[in-house]
Amino acid sequence: MSDWTGKRYWLVGASEGLGAALARRMSAKGAELVLSARSKESLEALAAELPGPAQVQVIDVSDDESVAEAAEAVGRVDGLVWLAGVYWPFPATEWNAGQATAMADVNFTGAVRVLGEVMPDMVARDAGHIVLTSSLTGFRGLPGSIGYTASKAGIMSLAECMHADLRATGVRVQVVNPGFIRTRLTDKNDFKMPFIMEPEAAAGEMLDHMESRRFKKSFPWAFSLVFRVSQFLPDWLYFRIFS
Repeated sequence: MSDWTGKRYWLVGASEGLGAALARRMSAKGAELVLSARSKESLEALAAELPGPAQVQVIDVSDDESVAEAAEAVGRVDGLVWLAGVYWPFPATEWNAGQATAMADVNFTGAVRVLGEVMPDMVARDAGHIVLTSSLTGFRGLPGSIGYTASKAGIMSLAECMHADLRATGVRVQVVNPGFIRTRLTDKNDFKMPFIMEPEAAAGEMLDHMESRRFKKSFPWAFSLVFRVSQFLPDWLYFRIFS
């Protein structure tokens, strides 16, 4: 897409970090935005600073009723960008049932809930643009990442299934797989994060992908090679290296 003017996009998970940075870039390009997350105050502050039109719609993606009400209030959109996510790092030896369930319910099932409200209309009119945010962690299982990595792998697989079904239609599906982005989520990590990006730089990569015809983008490119190549390693070698 080269002309964003007048295009109406719903950004779910837009209150901070990558979502807020992407909203700024899309608004500057001329897109009309609907900004959603749980924090009304953060969304309103973001909307006030954007150069273009922006509607605020609070949503709890873990709640069916909240998602249905939000979708009805938002109405028809040209595109949906899924950016919502929660994260707590812990290994299987220190299982936190509440946090694991929340990561699955927000990061993956939340996307399914929102898509369930948006997809039927897009399919019916044979037009639309879906952008799902996964992660480099989604390529293979990693230690200390119960919940988050599995949920991102689910998003990656969901995008692939949707692309397989819709690639010959007017509904375009894309997925982005970023590495580490400096946000309040990665602030929880107590290990070195190679190639960590600022949200503004990651938003630039994401918008470039959205303007292309490619299905999948993994970045930063050099760091993504580690994860993409890992898919071809035999289990005994992979787990010896990554565990």
